[in-house]
Amino acid sequence: MAEKNLDGKVALITGGSRGIGAATARRLAAAGANVALTYQHSDEQAAAVVRELKASGVQAEAFQADQGVRDEVVRLVGEVADRFGRIDILVNNAGIFLGGGPMGSLPPEDAHRLWEVNVHGAVTTTVGALAHMPDGGRIISIGTITGRRAFAAGFADYGATKAALSMYGRSWAHELAPRNITVNTVVSAFAATDMGIPQDSDLGRTLLSLAPMHRYAEPRDVAAAVAFLAGPEASYITGSDVDVDGGWNA
Repeated sequence: MAEKNLDGKVALITGGSRGIGAATARRLAAAGANVALTYQHSDEQAAAVVRELKASGVQAEAFQADQGVRDEVVRLVGEVADRFGRIDILVNNAGIFLGGGPMGSLPPEDAHRLWEVNVHGAVTTTVGALAHMPDGGRIISIGTITGRRAFAAGFADYGATKAALSMYGRSWAHELAPRNITVNTVVSAFAATDMGIPQDSDLGRTLLSLAPMHRYAEPRDVAAAVAFLAGPEASYITGSDVDVDGGWNA
């Protein structure tokens, strides 16, 4: 059973209706946090996660927003603050994958969408949340090893957005240190989610054969690292990329 070291804290998790986001919502709720999660299309999945969290004894609510539209992001942060009173923990998890083709093949409108969701949406959410975050808060972004290493052709567009998010985190760590707000990025290996590379595809089988532990990251693996960084024992960890990669970067 998870330690109740987040009892009464308020966590905002973007993209919290499925995958890593939903696993993180469950893990933080198990530690006692009240949870606001966002979703774009998965309203039934979001409602199911909220019901599950409420059944565990915490407050929970889902908020619909498109992370790639600035006005919607500003609105949702305000709604979360109105509903819960503050935001102690922000998890920037929402993201999309577009690309996978040769250099220059991603249409400009898709490239713009990729950066709007993965980078600008996270920046807007963070700036907005900080207005409602007490000193000692936590900001945690979900990164990927493709933001650090190019495993194959086709990851440049997506990987670049995740690399940018890590750099924002390192810079924010300096800026927010006087308020004792820590900022970190959890760098996940290829994950077993519906957004990831199918494990039974040619590329998936190749990646599994190369991975030191010969498996993908499970959402709960990433959620465990997020929960640690959100807790009091991680108060001196900031500006870091925390690898949850099964040894890929060893």
